[in-house]
Amino acid sequence: MSKLIPGNHKHLTIEDRRYIEQSLDESKSFREISKYLCKDPSTISDEVFKNRVANTWNKGSFNNPHNFCVHRFRCKKVNACRKLIICDTKCRSCSICNLVCADYEKEQCRRIHKAPYVCNGCNTPRNKCPISTKYDYNAKAAQRQYMQRLSSSREGIALTKKELHSLDSVVRPLIAQGQSPYMIIANHPELGISVNTLYNYINQGVLLTRNIDLKRKVKFKPRKVHSTQIKNREVFIGRTYADFKTSHADELEFVEMDTVKSAQGSSKCILTFYFPDTQLLYAHLLHRCTPGAVKAVFDKLQNALGDAYDFAMVFPIILTDRGVEFGDPDSLETSPEGIVRTGIYYCDPMRSNQKAGIENVHTMLRMILPKKTVFTDLTQWDVRKCYNHINNATRKNLNGSTPYHEAFKMFDEEVLKALQLQYIAPDDVVLSPKLLKH
Repeated sequence: MSKLIPGNHKHLTIEDRRYIEQSLDESKSFREISKYLCKDPSTISDEVFKNRVANTWNKGSFNNPHNFCVHRFRCKKVNACRKLIICDTKCRSCSICNLVCADYEKEQCRRIHKAPYVCNGCNTPRNKCPISTKYDYNAKAAQRQYMQRLSSSREGIALTKKELHSLDSVVRPLIAQGQSPYMIIANHPELGISVNTLYNYINQGVLLTRNIDLKRKVKFKPRKVHSTQIKNREVFIGRTYADFKTSHADELEFVEMDTVKSAQGSSKCILTFYFPDTQLLYAHLLHRCTPGAVKAVFDKLQNALGDAYDFAMVFPIILTDRGVEFGDPDSLETSPEGIVRTGIYYCDPMRSNQKAGIENVHTMLRMILPKKTVFTDLTQWDVRKCYNHINNATRKNLNGSTPYHEAFKMFDEEVLKALQLQYIAPDDVVLSPKLLKH
């Protein structure tokens, strides 16, 4: 990268490569391309040369589909192969001329061996070009080759065989003595690696020590990796569980929010709300577990309650996990009219105990919808039936009362109607899959 060009010192993106391809088709120079992308011309040159794609054409120019010799126009050789005694055909018109002639010299193209190194922007039609191997620059193919090189460059380990042997000579006897990797790294700082790196080396099999030699590792199952977490970390700024505590939100009324996923075979899920003061459960069926579907439920609840201010009275603060369906907090906190209707806070990763209330009430929901249940045929009517039966089940920590009665004392009748809460007699409460058998 040239210090004279104010570039961003970052790798080329797919948009940059598309611009390079378009500029090459327009016969622009590397210097012109580099000025627009704020890169050094050598960067563009290396990019084109490394990522060009070879296209081999098994035919030459028009009326000369086989001869690629640079001397073919003035060559007068006859019977160069010496297979026929009498042959008055000129060798330049024979299909095996390039294979048997001692003076054969392949024709080269200046565009390929010098800038721009590709056939993009060439005025010669492809069917009239005598060059057998042509090179093109394609943005998608260049991006694919770049990603492959980036991935392969980070594979393996950054140690030589001698360094690996030296490391193994220290680690192997100590592991045989029953020491843990932490003890080895703590007592031998000269190794210059961390405990996690040593575990990775053992797991990859680059050392003679194996996982079976470790005391406890073979007893542990592989840790589950959640691929449905929010990737944009900026949404957590000011919305972490620590912020929830420091803002004295525990002294106010708040609501816990989560989702119950379907088994494989359906994209549906159930969005759940739990009110800790009354232990009330409200749920809504989502046809897709996406931020847009969650926002649609919020807007629907706001319309049912009246306006954003009524929504804020029922849902003042919401505490949830870091699922990808809650990855757009701005749209949830703000109504379509631009009025702030609630506040979203996120629990710490792998800390379901920070919203233990909704996790506990999910066990009652799973009594009706056991795990491995596919939600394909599930409707909002079924979901409403589930949470109404759960809310009318008596609770010991409510002194024999039900969440429905406690909510009836706290909320107005309009709120209960908006949430579609109904009374069910105690003897009619069903908390088993039989509830949804039509």
